[in-house]
Amino acid sequence: MSRTVVDSVLALAGIFQAAALVKQVACEGRVDEDDFATCVHSIFQVNPESTEAVYGGRQRLVRGLRLLCEQFGDGDKRQGFDITRYVISVMHLERKLARRPDLLDALARGIERVRAQAEHFSPTHENVVAALAQLYVDTISTLTPRIIVQGEQGHLAIPANAERVRTLLLAAIRSAVLWRQCGGSRWQLIFQRRRVYNTARQLLSGGEE
Repeated sequence: MSRTVVDSVLALAGIFQAAALVKQVACEGRVDEDDFATCVHSIFQVNPESTEAVYGGRQRLVRGLRLLCEQFGDGDKRQGFDITRYVISVMHLERKLARRPDLLDALARGIERVRAQAEHFSPTHENVVAALAQLYVDTISTLTPRIIVQGEQGHLAIPANAERVRTLLLAAIRSAVLWRQCGGSRWQLIFQRRRVYNTARQLLSGGEE
């Protein structure tokens, strides 16, 4: 897997995009279907040719790249507080997951099993989303501390919404694994904020660093 700054920023945008959709489902009871499809697509990419291929192209990460510009730039970051909290929690769980080969194996086997359903139906079919959500419950949810999703309880109480949230958290974990593989680290988030911002902005404008 390539370890360029562009690759790590794309993977980081993947985490932020999934986290933003978690908030959208929890607070609004809906999800942007195209962005959701991108997140689900990423879960099934276990041997990708490139970082971009995980998401189907950088153009599928516009939401995540815009969020990076907001959070790593000089603007008001309060609007993204919940999203950033989810991102930090996901990164923390990814580190714990990396030390659990049993869970990594269960995830790999589970993803392959659900892939067959996705090929029969479609990647975002309700049966596939339900299966991915259950895979999250059986694996990632056994790690502590569990991610607490805040929002409107009326939305979260709807089974389909709860399944979307868990599927999105699984996608966020997948992007966090990719981010580490691309050289991402806490030091990058602390000491290379301007570089992350500039790279995200250039990717949005169609260029590269």
